[in-house]
Amino acid sequence: MRPWLGLRTLEELNGAARGIRTESGHAIRFVAPTPDPRPYEVQVHETGRIATRPGNLHDWFNALAWLAFPRTKARMNAMHAAQIPLESGQRGPLRDLLTVFDEGGVLVACSDAELVELVRQLRWKELFWTHRSRLREAMQLFVIGHAAMEKALEPWPGITCKALFLSPHESPDEQAARRLAQLPPGARARDLPPLPVFGYPGWADNERPEFYDDERYFRQGKAG
Repeated sequence: MRPWLGLRTLEELNGAARGIRTESGHAIRFVAPTPDPRPYEVQVHETGRIATRPGNLHDWFNALAWLAFPRTKARMNAMHAAQIPLESGQRGPLRDLLTVFDEGGVLVACSDAELVELVRQLRWKELFWTHRSRLREAMQLFVIGHAAMEKALEPWPGITCKALFLSPHESPDEQAARRLAQLPPGARARDLPPLPVFGYPGWADNERPEFYDDERYFRQGKAG
C-alpha cells in the first residue's frame, strides 16, 4: 500500500490504476457513485467502474487494495458476478466467504508448517511470543481487507483478519487469486482461520509476554 498512500483524488487513483482490468476485460476506473440497478459486484464486472465516494476512507482503502492486489480483487469480483445470478436474492456461503475476506482478509506468506499449525489451532502466545524470532523470519503478513485497513487507523489488539496461507516464494497477489479460484462451491467463511494481526511483532505495543494473556483478544484453543 505504501507507494499509493499519498493518492487522494479519483484522478490520482485512476492514474495509478492504468493497466488494471477486471477479469471481464474492462479497465477499472474509480468513479463517484451514481444510481445503478445492478448489484455492486456485477456493475464492476460489466463496466470496470468502481463506485468510490470522495473523502470516504472505507472506499479509499478499497481502491488501494485494487492497486496493491489487482489480480486477487479481480478474481473475487468475477466470482461474485458468477454467483449472483445463481442466487435468489440472498448471498450464499461462497459469497459470504469472499465478502468477509474482501473486508478483513490477510495473506500469510509462510513456509514453516509448525507456525501455520499454531495459527490454525489458535495458539497465539506460542505463535507470537514463544516463537517470536522464528515468526519474524518465516512469516510475512499482507493485509488485503479494506475494512481491516480502516480499523488499523486506530489500532487495537482485537483487530482480527481471516487468513489465507501462501508460499513466500511467489507473488502474494497471483497466489491468492489462484487459491480463491480453487475454492469449492460449498466453501464458507469459517473455513479460513482467524488471525489477530496486531499480535504480530511490532504491529502494536506487544513487546511483553503479558500482552498475549488477554483472552478478549487472544483466546487460546483449537479451532473447530
